[in-house]
Amino acid sequence: MSNKILLVEDDAATAEFIAKGLEEAGFLVDRAANGRDGLFLATDGGYGCIVLDRMLPGLDGMAVLAALRGAGVETPVIILSALGSPEDRIKGLTSGCDDYLVKPFTFAELLARIRLLIRRGAPSAPGPDTVLRCDDLEMDLLSRRVRRGERAIELQPREFRLLEFLLRHVDQVVTRTMLLEGVWDYHFDPGTNVVDVHLSRLRKKIDEGELRRLLHTVRGAGYRIGPEP
Repeated sequence: MSNKILLVEDDAATAEFIAKGLEEAGFLVDRAANGRDGLFLATDGGYGCIVLDRMLPGLDGMAVLAALRGAGVETPVIILSALGSPEDRIKGLTSGCDDYLVKPFTFAELLARIRLLIRRGAPSAPGPDTVLRCDDLEMDLLSRRVRRGERAIELQPREFRLLEFLLRHVDQVVTRTMLLEGVWDYHFDPGTNVVDVHLSRLRKKIDEGELRRLLHTVRGAGYRIGPEP
């Protein structure tokens, strides 16, 4: 199972954002800014997944896809496109792509789809829970109450969203890019320490005075909620 991703995207800002997020998630990323370069790289066959913009200079994404499938390259392909009508989706899916994601999209959704394609055949994720838990930390989404053992924890709305996001990824490394998109709805890095400030406040409320720390910083990668190893 390869952790190499080929990203074929001509918009420099979009490509930079996606590549940064994928690298933070542990993938190796090769990039191409036009269809011809993308096709040349894709025929190598060493990629776990290809993320392919539909409207590209030189050779559009549908032509790249047709050439790949015609050459027997079966690497999973996700098409990215601003064209989102049912007809556009059907055309993409019947032309040999494995998934079709309409712009604008969230990075978290793209990452989830990439991982699903790479580990194709794995059981699907369960539906959302109304009570999220990690060790003795419990969040009730309906009553919006948070407790650690017998201790009630009061959270501000943004802290609540931050903790909910983390609890949906227990024992997984969550990157800054994922938090900025999932909690702040930013599709770019604002270049501030907003994530670190809120995580510091949340850590104090969750872990201060407790024997077991649950919220950890993973140096150079992101953050993780879960018992210490």
